[in-house]
Amino acid sequence: MGGSAPQGVSFRRAEERDLPAVIALLAEGSLVKGRDDASLPLDPGYLATFHAMDADQNTLLIVGEIANEVLACMQISFIPGLTYRGGWRAHIEGVRVADRMRGKGIGHALMEEAMRLSRERGCKIMQLFTHNDRRDAHRFYESLGFERNHLGFRRAL
Repeated sequence: MGGSAPQGVSFRRAEERDLPAVIALLAEGSLVKGRDDASLPLDPGYLATFHAMDADQNTLLIVGEIANEVLACMQISFIPGLTYRGGWRAHIEGVRVADRMRGKGIGHALMEEAMRLSRERGCKIMQLFTHNDRRDAHRFYESLGFERNHLGFRRAL
């Protein structure tokens, strides 16, 4: 994996009109069937959360597109913390590239964009979590310099 992105790929902050494509990417890449539902009309919860994210100066929903077609997405949350001498961290989640576009360098370019945005915001570290079963994703993130050094826990509420 890695390499340069296909010609014509660009990244930008998501707009409300992108939401159906973003939810479709999240549903396509989900390990849990039915967790996300891209059928139209979208669940109103998606729109409410999008508006909350869009209004939050420390949250970005980024889309990658070619010829106005959304083919990738990620969420970046910028989190202040007292560790790292009061340094900010970038937390990346919801990273998706359309199945048919994988292996073409879009994911690599998307993560480079995440690093650029995080440096621009003065973050000291970037962090992300990926499911234990996503072996290809583990190799991908390691190829970008991410290290496996924490054990994460999650609890449904």
